[in-house]
Amino acid sequence: MPTATRSPSVPLAARSSARPSSTVVSLPNQVVIGGPELCIIAGPCAVEGRDMLLDTARRVRDAGATLLRGGAFKPRTSPYAFQGLGGEALEMLAEARSATGLPVVTEVMDPRQVERVAEVTDVLQIGARSMQNFPLLAEVGRTRRPVLLKRGLAATIRELLLAAEHVMAQGNGDVILCERGIRTYETATRNTFDVAAVPVLKAETHLPVLVDPSHAAGRASLVCPLARAAIAAGADGLLIEVHPDPATALSDGDQSLTPLEFVELMRRLRPVAAAVERTLRAPALALEAQSTSVELPCCA
Repeated sequence: MPTATRSPSVPLAARSSARPSSTVVSLPNQVVIGGPELCIIAGPCAVEGRDMLLDTARRVRDAGATLLRGGAFKPRTSPYAFQGLGGEALEMLAEARSATGLPVVTEVMDPRQVERVAEVTDVLQIGARSMQNFPLLAEVGRTRRPVLLKRGLAATIRELLLAAEHVMAQGNGDVILCERGIRTYETATRNTFDVAAVPVLKAETHLPVLVDPSHAAGRASLVCPLARAAIAAGADGLLIEVHPDPATALSDGDQSLTPLEFVELMRRLRPVAAAVERTLRAPALALEAQSTSVELPCCA
């Protein structure tokens, strides 16, 4: 039976008899990716301002998120769409990390940005459109900063692992893979969530595997069921887009949850996590006592 990775072309990423155990990536404030506790990365698609970022960061932290996400540089399909606040957003992310204790994940798009972004972020994200930007992969590999590598729009699992190999070949073994949906002929969702990729990757590589249900779904009502499916399939964590007012978001508002919807999502993830012998970070006491008041109709 053919497999995705049993090839000498990915000697560093492949799970083998020489490396049967799974890689665990350690971050500040005792955060780990790939351990028993699921990693939940939450925050806005793009950093739009200081107050919205700090408010969102505090609220996702209190709900049990373990890392904060937020785009400073945005690779948009249209050159006229919001491209991010750049260096100004990096400063806001650094402030949010200091205020909340959450490690920060943000995307880097250009090898010339890597040094600056690495100064203020804990995980360097390589977006789907950059998965095969080989000079960028080599540059982040030289930083020794953990790298979150998203699967390309139409990339195979083998191509994803080869991209990881480019990073690891530079001496950086802290690579985190992310399934975020791939482009198919289906139009009912923004992308097609390849749930089978999760167990395939878990079997074929020792690297942690996350899922981004927000980008796979394209609309907020589908985020919860896809998130639960990802955890049931064996994912080590999730990336969830959260915005204080999705209707006014400058990027990906349709797929963003409100902070209260994120609280409810976390509540509904807990029994699934327990069923597969994983845990989630406990919410703040005030939220733990809060009665359910938010409806997520596709996640009943």
